[in-house]
Amino acid sequence: QMELEALRSIYEGDACFRELSPISFQYRVGESGDPKAFLVEVSWPETYPQTAPVISMDAFFNNTISSAIKRSILDKLMVEVEANLGTAMTYTLFEYAKDNKELLMENQPVSTVTSVSNSIAIGTPAVPASKKKDKKEQLSKTQKRKLADKTDNKGELPRGWNWVDVIK
Repeated sequence: QMELEALRSIYEGDACFRELSPISFQYRVGESGDPKAFLVEVSWPETYPQTAPVISMDAFFNNTISSAIKRSILDKLMVEVEANLGTAMTYTLFEYAKDNKELLMENQPVSTVTSVSNSIAIGTPAVPASKKKDKKEQLSKTQKRKLADKTDNKGELPRGWNWVDVIK
């Protein structure tokens, strides 16, 4: 009960921390856009802290991480659990994961699919863009006249053109 209150007060306002239930917690290590960010879930069994908490990395957020890296992170966290057995350790586990993020994720390759798709996306628009420049949309005389009537001499709409009459 005391550890639950401590966790709530320590991580109050922290977007990375989430209390799933009074005995289950999630902590996101790293920023949400970071390719090396991961989510650690800790659940307390009935006999916690005399027995080890259940640590899981099965969250959907961790789908991009290879199973070998997940196993490595869990093994290193279990070493911390063994060192702190008998004491409240949830905060310690989250802080250990946060402090050693680079060490834990050092073998995780940065997503190559993302970089390939970015290079494709950057490379392909260049060709159609030049074609689009050649083909410009032509307005008829009446369309040009209507556009000129709506705008001032600079091509901008007059002040208040989209105002709504509140009194009506």
